[in-house]
Amino acid sequence: MIKVSEQAKKKVVELMTDDGYNPDTDYIRVGVKSGGCSGLSYDLKFDNTQVDGDKVFEDNGVKIIVDKKSFLYLIGTTLEYSGGLNGTGFVFNNPNANRTCGCGESFSL
Repeated sequence: MIKVSEQAKKKVVELMTDDGYNPDTDYIRVGVKSGGCSGLSYDLKFDNTQVDGDKVFEDNGVKIIVDKKSFLYLIGTTLEYSGGLNGTGFVFNNPNANRTCGCGESFSL
């Protein structure tokens, strides 16, 4: 399961609407791919289609899709949004990550 903070939910709804997606029926697709300075990086995009093997969750009114392979890396993760002085953007608080890079966009297990 992936959790979504209140701040992240507000930003997701705003960005989905701006990009022509419907936050009530469409999804955020969260994944993990090879790359980044720590070995793995997060992938986040909007989607309106499910694929066989996708895990589908809903938290805080946000629908989330994760492919089967990425799910193993993301169990228990919370998606947050930071708009502070240190940068603006989505932040993944992943309890499975042993090490993260300075920018927080990549991790290793």
